[in-house]
Amino acid sequence: MLPATYDPSFHDAERVKKMVYRPLGNTGLDVSILSFGASSLGSVFRQTDDSESLQVVTEAVKSGINYIDTAPWYGHGKSETVLGKALKDIPRSTYYISTKVGRYLPDADKMFDFSAERTLRSVDESLARLGLDCIDIIQVHDMEFADNLDVIINETLPAMQKAKDAGKVRFIGITGYPLENFRTVLERTTVKVDTLLTYCHASMNDNSLADYLPYFKSRGVGVVNASPISMGLLSDRGPPAWHPATQDIKDVCAQAAAYCKMKGVDISRLAMDFTLSQTDIPTTLVSTASLKNLHKNIESVYVALISEEKAVQQEVMDRFMKPLKNKHWEGVELAEYRRQLKELGGAV
Repeated sequence: MLPATYDPSFHDAERVKKMVYRPLGNTGLDVSILSFGASSLGSVFRQTDDSESLQVVTEAVKSGINYIDTAPWYGHGKSETVLGKALKDIPRSTYYISTKVGRYLPDADKMFDFSAERTLRSVDESLARLGLDCIDIIQVHDMEFADNLDVIINETLPAMQKAKDAGKVRFIGITGYPLENFRTVLERTTVKVDTLLTYCHASMNDNSLADYLPYFKSRGVGVVNASPISMGLLSDRGPPAWHPATQDIKDVCAQAAAYCKMKGVDISRLAMDFTLSQTDIPTTLVSTASLKNLHKNIESVYVALISEEKAVQQEVMDRFMKPLKNKHWEGVELAEYRRQLKELGGAV
């Protein structure tokens, strides 16, 4: 069945029919299980060609991907700006878009601002960069970096509600890495939270999101998952130098990747399948500014694993992932941020 975002004058019907769609909580939005993370458009991971970036966005939407996620933090405005250029040539009815508030500049003392005033100003700035009248979902960016969650509950979320009341946004979301924070905010806020975004918790090395999904579902909150390959851990190339995972996680994932290579299997393909086959997760964000990688990602939806790949996937889980005692790096990035703030003489 074709989604509400289908436009016969724009889409390739056969490709859209191959895409899978799931409801995003109680929003009424049916989103593609593979969604487009626009962080790459901000040259976050490497220098990118803006002309190719524009093609990637168009190709993604034409292929049936109907959920796009960005943020002011990605390239410090560049991701939203490049995305805005791409969206000029794409019918507004063919996609849902989310962006964020709260995280902005590279210096530690200017990186986060969850105040009500900055939140409202950020919404207007994002609308201008994206060239839109309304954003589908506005989200708090990495709320664990706030001085405390009271700031999110008492300032940020009420300001987002004001933006919603003004017709600038349709739905409100929260994002972050520590899963327990979501429960805390959902139970304490009086603002209706429609979605949440978390990352690296629905992957082969850490599937802890599964434990929280029944609770989120009971609250009617739509879950957006990101980084099925755990920010490069589950790839042949391996993670970037800045990756916050502990060395034991990096070592085990490298061993798993080498094992897959020996078996003639791409570990990132196994990782994508592991995540996308979890039917309780509405959508998974994958970011790229490369047409080649976009097509590879879409193939993960179109082409199922063959039996040999499934067997290797199970072997990797049994031999490498299940014995891993420490599966996450919660608190590592926050501790580094607090250290930088202290050096600058800021609040910790």
